[in-house]
Amino acid sequence: MSDTIAGAAAGPVLVTGFGPFGAHTRNPSADLAHSLAGEVIDGVPVVARVFATSTHTVAAELSAALDELNPSVIVSLGLAPGRPALSLERIAINVRDFPVPDHAGVLLTDAPIDPSGPAGHFSGLPIRAILSDWQRSTIPGHISDTAGTYLCNQLFYLVAAAGERRGIPAGFIHIPDTPESAAVSAGNQPVGQPIMELATMRRGLLAAIELTLHPERSYGTATLAAGAIA
Repeated sequence: MSDTIAGAAAGPVLVTGFGPFGAHTRNPSADLAHSLAGEVIDGVPVVARVFATSTHTVAAELSAALDELNPSVIVSLGLAPGRPALSLERIAINVRDFPVPDHAGVLLTDAPIDPSGPAGHFSGLPIRAILSDWQRSTIPGHISDTAGTYLCNQLFYLVAAAGERRGIPAGFIHIPDTPESAAVSAGNQPVGQPIMELATMRRGLLAAIELTLHPERSYGTATLAAGAIA
């Protein structure tokens, strides 16, 4: 993989989010993915896809998006209620152990994602560089060592495996709730959940994408973190 991904022949950046699940009738990961669609970063367009929160369809939806778009980068997003900051996930593990049923009503315990796959896949995103940039730009974030065992972890496992096969950076970022989605689901979740404005998350994601396209850039130099859109 070259130091710089951006270029005339580069495929788009694929950003994915999830639809509703459980008490969360509005999923902010879908809102964030849609807000990034149409951006062009150093000549590379950003496209968004939103997948159903369904264990039996997410692999097929991802495969269809990859075949259609042939992306140069994959950044998947998911909601982590209760987390106060953007979470750069380090590793996905090969298990589905759901705390609640998925959107189709499926509840799994101790089920592998890929029975013949490895125990885990690491993120292909430059998570340390992204975190450093966020810290310099006062965007709340951290590196997380657990993506859980629900649909977010499942998609992360599939995305990271696809990135390895295709030789492209791919990874997962968990996001907090937003004021808008928290208001919609207010009667279904604990009072006082941490929230973050969508605009702040958007700045963080734009910076993360830029640094993934240009891993040679120094920490803290991503222009998009300051709000400039190329």
